[in-house]
Amino acid sequence: MSRTLALFLAVVLVVLGIAGTGAWLTDRYKDANKRAADAERTVASLRSQLDSAEGSVITVTKYVDRVRTVEVKGATIIKEIPRYVPAQADAACTVPVGFVRLHDAAAAGAVLGHDPGSVDAAPSGVALSAVAETVAGNYTDSHANAEQMTSLQEALRKQGVRIIAEPAP
Repeated sequence: MSRTLALFLAVVLVVLGIAGTGAWLTDRYKDANKRAADAERTVASLRSQLDSAEGSVITVTKYVDRVRTVEVKGATIIKEIPRYVPAQADAACTVPVGFVRLHDAAAAGAVLGHDPGSVDAAPSGVALSAVAETVAGNYTDSHANAEQMTSLQEALRKQGVRIIAEPAP
């Protein structure tokens, strides 16, 4: 009987060993599957980010090209100032100090002082052609900023962002 008992215990131990090994292998299999699923999600996320980044490169390239076009147009206009505002116009037109103060405050986003200066004040010494060049440069910068904003809005729309003050689709 003790031999039967010993054999029974041996069989029970073998079955328990096999069951324990099976449970251990099952846990390892589940862990491996979980790690594989996590890796697949990470790869999908990275692919999505890469696709988004590639789209951004195209957007930035378009933006740079559009800004370059704006800058070339602005430079062309500035180059033509002597034709449109010749030296005779500079000599004939006195740019008052008040105008220069007003323009400079507007360009700086500053508050104007209370005193605009005397109506009889001496000329500012700024030539009309210099005013034209400054204004043309400011408009060129403004158009370049508008192109940058348009490009940023396009990139955000591609990502599904709704731009404020835009009608809902």
